[in-house]
Amino acid sequence: QVQLVESGGRLVQPGESLILSCAASGRTFNAMAWFRQAQGKERECVAAIRWRDANRYYADSVKGRFTVSRDKGKNTAYLQMNNLKPEDTAVYFCAATTGSPISSSLGYASTYDIWGQGTQVTVSY
Repeated sequence: QVQLVESGGRLVQPGESLILSCAASGRTFNAMAWFRQAQGKERECVAAIRWRDANRYYADSVKGRFTVSRDKGKNTAYLQMNNLKPEDTAVYFCAATTGSPISSSLGYASTYDIWGQGTQVTVSY
């Protein structure tokens, strides 16, 4: 069974750090991404990474604060989030594709065909 399982979401205070994990099982993928959806807002891609060359995409809102990485041996992607802000509060979803995405497509939801269930990240005092 092909699936993605996210973990690591929790309540943190502004300025703190958090790392999310996305473990893939059932097959390997060519790219993985992290999306988030805040209440009342559209889902947006915050970071993505292409497996073969680690080419990365970041949303402007997280550049310099978030880092996406992958461990090929564990078939797992990570999202290191530093200096978290209340506006980072959202459900974070992991997504993956079996296709061969070009760099410019990494930030689009339509690129990905497998999705995880999501993990809640709340940034608040």
